[in-house]
Amino acid sequence: MFKFHQMKHIFEILDKMRCLRKRSTVSFLGVLVIFLLFMNLYIEDSYVLEGDKQLIRETSTHQLNSERYVHTFKDLSNFSGAINVTYRYLAATPLQRKRYLTIGLSSVKRKKGNYLLETIKSIFEQSSYEELKEISVVVHLADFNSSWRDAMVQDITQKFAHHIIAGRLMVIHAPEEYYPILDGLKRNYNDPEDRVKFRSKQNVDYAFLLNFCANTSDYYVMLEDDVRCSKNFLTAIKKVIASLEGTYWVTLEFSKLGYIGKLYHSHDLPRLAHFLLMFYQEMPCDWLLTHFRGLLAQKNVIRFKPSLFQHMGYYSSYKGTENKLKDDDFEEESFDIPDNPPASLYTNMNVFENYEASKAYSSVDEYFWGKPPSTGDVFVIVFENPIIIKKIKVNTGTEDRQNDILHHGALDVGENVMPSKRRRQCSTYLRLGEFKNGNFEMSVNFCI
Repeated sequence: MFKFHQMKHIFEILDKMRCLRKRSTVSFLGVLVIFLLFMNLYIEDSYVLEGDKQLIRETSTHQLNSERYVHTFKDLSNFSGAINVTYRYLAATPLQRKRYLTIGLSSVKRKKGNYLLETIKSIFEQSSYEELKEISVVVHLADFNSSWRDAMVQDITQKFAHHIIAGRLMVIHAPEEYYPILDGLKRNYNDPEDRVKFRSKQNVDYAFLLNFCANTSDYYVMLEDDVRCSKNFLTAIKKVIASLEGTYWVTLEFSKLGYIGKLYHSHDLPRLAHFLLMFYQEMPCDWLLTHFRGLLAQKNVIRFKPSLFQHMGYYSSYKGTENKLKDDDFEEESFDIPDNPPASLYTNMNVFENYEASKAYSSVDEYFWGKPPSTGDVFVIVFENPIIIKKIKVNTGTEDRQNDILHHGALDVGENVMPSKRRRQCSTYLRLGEFKNGNFEMSVNFCI
């Protein structure tokens, strides 16, 4: 566009000067044209010499927040390539193979407290030997204070040397020269200037972390550097992902706090990194993550209970202020996450609004809601394939509607499904028991 406007301007000058037949004027104009073309080539060469660092800065400045870039971002596939950043490997062994899950942490120097080592320890201690084979942990030390980084690397290598050697733990740093402008940013929401700078840099910290982790695993989960994990969290995550096979999702949430426990497909990480980098000064990271999910057509939050990650830091990384946030859905032992095999659901009960039968079987925090049932009403689950059942658990009612439960009911297991016009039925049924206080729970071990 620079060339086009420049040459257009030159031709306009030439057209106006045609009426002037003085040879000296024409000669001067010719010199002017040559001079401008030379300057254009010089400017272009300087951009080429600046290289990818300048490109990163250009994609992160105020201009990217203007309306003329909105149409570009509507197609997020335009941002599927990696951001060209030369990372410093502070502690790492080359990754031998792609893992199932990468856990990403970004950390900076805190004025009060430091929880990074405890977070890394919790990740490894709460994972079994088999689970450790399927995870990698990437820590981005994003502070520009080299003395602090050196001290942290020394502590990490002393405490977790065997995990680094095994390729399970990598510590990296994105140099300051790759960062966009962090001063004089827009003060959205009337945030003080230092707060805007802090959250804007944090967005870029995470963008560079996501960019690095794009090809290290099949899935990626974002944590903060002051988090405690539940026991065997990876197994719980794998159960949830398996239960959602064949359905579309962008973000799965395993904590209701901030950007703790947000899970993504790794193939979405480059786009998410570009997104954070493009709008780094607009709003906090957790708000941007919500917009990203919506842009990729996942309208509703998909969050699971119990939560797998708990915030444990008492002092915030911003000014060392107190941060007492806790996830009251967190459980240290997370074995109770349902592992529902593929099935079809039927009911002859009247459904209230859009709380259809399928929601009763979902792993997400949602439910079936029917109008008061009558004798003979049924709720049928037909498994698609033969399965071995080890545990059955059915809950009715909610915390805010504790009397809205199934007061009288029984659970039967059938076999030999027979086709029916009204609903699928079985030739024989075995009664396992009756509901008590609206709930049914039983440990079994038989094949259906």
